[in-house]
Amino acid sequence: MAEAERPLPRFPEPDTEPFWRATREHRLVYPVCRSCGGVVFYPRRHCTHCGGDDLEWRTSAGLGTVYTFTVIRQHGHPWFKSRLPYVVAFVDLDEGFRLMTHVVGTDPEAVRVGQRVRLTWEDVGEVALPVFEPA
Repeated sequence: MAEAERPLPRFPEPDTEPFWRATREHRLVYPVCRSCGGVVFYPRRHCTHCGGDDLEWRTSAGLGTVYTFTVIRQHGHPWFKSRLPYVVAFVDLDEGFRLMTHVVGTDPEAVRVGQRVRLTWEDVGEVALPVFEPA
């Protein structure tokens, strides 16, 4: 029996294309407003702080803190079901944005709010997904 394929995000869209292109190079990028300095994440074409449209892309160092998480213990999709239990978390990156992701490389019961984590990558064909592991 063939292994189920991992569901992937829909992309690219004009606002997120630079983000997904960078992930293929194992770079986590995020937009910053040149007018007010606000970090804009999730990627979009305007600043959510001042409404400006002069954004630049920066590269994250990939270090952050678990803001909150849950341990998924049941799932109907075959790809996720084969990986139970797993952790879905919101990670606060040191650069000032929050990302929903998975925490990998550790027992799900060991993950804690406030835990320091670092970026790693899950390569899926031509796509790379940012995931995190204990720092």
